[in-house]
Amino acid sequence: MNTAVLRTEARLLAREPGSLFWILAFPPLLLVILGAVPAFREPQDALGGLRVVDTYVPVTVLVGLIVAGVQAMPTGLTGYREHGILRRMATTPVRPSALLSAQMLVHAVAAVLSALLTLTAGRVLCDVHLPRQPFGYLLALLLAVLAALALGSLISAVSRTVKIAGAVGTVVFFPMLFCAGVWLPVPSMPDLMADIVVLTPFGAAAQALGDATAGDWPGWAHLGVMAGWAVLLSGAAARWFRWE
Repeated sequence: MNTAVLRTEARLLAREPGSLFWILAFPPLLLVILGAVPAFREPQDALGGLRVVDTYVPVTVLVGLIVAGVQAMPTGLTGYREHGILRRMATTPVRPSALLSAQMLVHAVAAVLSALLTLTAGRVLCDVHLPRQPFGYLLALLLAVLAALALGSLISAVSRTVKIAGAVGTVVFFPMLFCAGVWLPVPSMPDLMADIVVLTPFGAAAQALGDATAGDWPGWAHLGVMAGWAVLLSGAAARWFRWE
């Protein structure tokens, strides 16, 4: 990967206050707002002694990942193709694939940083426990990031213009938030709904992150679901992606 391209993409993302807010600031802010509700800080028997705010930690972590992968990255990539930047790069020593790789890495770093900020805010301001199984948590987090970026790559592949990428990203965004548990955390869902949701990449991610937070190794089935979606979506994106 060309380091100059990577630095340029990092600077361009840093100049996007809207994207930075929704990726980096909104998830920890959402968690803090939820933690400020007195009822959400009380242990619940229905949640096995957990508080509502505890169950929302994996959810808010995933919000940053979903925003980075599904909304921020596709519009950038599609804009480069729509304006002919990728076509012009093909005539230079810097290959278009270097730009694609830089875009994915920059957004991956932003997503991981968002997760760290959310965990820190939860621990400092909401007295949320840090993951008791850090290695399992890290593995689940990285697989979730890969799945989010693969989904974003597919949106970029099938969208001819920035407007279409934004529209498709929005259509995909809200179902993914539901699967991650924004409106109802996965542990609180009815059994049948939960069984269906954990077959999606972010439903599986929410469950895996929750398990690792509790001190258990994430279920291999949940890790497998995320890995399978990442491979499937990446393959589809590679199949349909066009530089021009």
